[in-house]
Amino acid sequence: MAARGGAASAAAPRGVRWVALLRGVNVGGVTVRSADLRACVEGLGLDDVRTVLATGNVLFSAPGGHGAARRRELKALVEEGLRTTFGYDAWIVLVTRDELATVVDDFPFAGRDGWHDYVTFVSEDAVLAELSDAVADLGLDDATAPLSVGEGVVRWQVEKGGTLDAPFSKLSSKARYRATTTTRNLQTLRKLLA
Repeated sequence: MAARGGAASAAAPRGVRWVALLRGVNVGGVTVRSADLRACVEGLGLDDVRTVLATGNVLFSAPGGHGAARRRELKALVEEGLRTTFGYDAWIVLVTRDELATVVDDFPFAGRDGWHDYVTFVSEDAVLAELSDAVADLGLDDATAPLSVGEGVVRWQVEKGGTLDAPFSKLSSKARYRATTTTRNLQTLRKLLA
């Protein structure tokens, strides 16, 4: 049975533990309440569903392994469920809980007072390569705009108050990346793992 009220199920999760990171919810007029999101994902037949914060984060378990074909299948299932339920152009980035833990553990920058730590998740290798090339063209200074490209992610830091004006933020928020990227604060990612 799926978890209710955001609480973890008493039974061990069945199958692979997945984390769906929704793009563009609770901003720009798209409102998705956590309880409704949880109900939507449960309605897709996924198990042990838990939402975290109001920024479009949902964890669930699903049988069938974690290979590329299964990831594509689950991504399509969740996106279609969101589109049908909430009536917006839904996009997610889907990672396993283990992949998320590695991303958090491997964050390359030490925390700095007055700075935000971010991870931009990229679901397509070609888009990651394009962003990586574009980042090189930005000529960012490691002291004022630390940034590191990894497997499926771009990790970066920015001074508080400067997120929307940061060169990488402006680059990654372009419409052409909408379907393949989403960004989370490192603190949010830690909450997803708790």
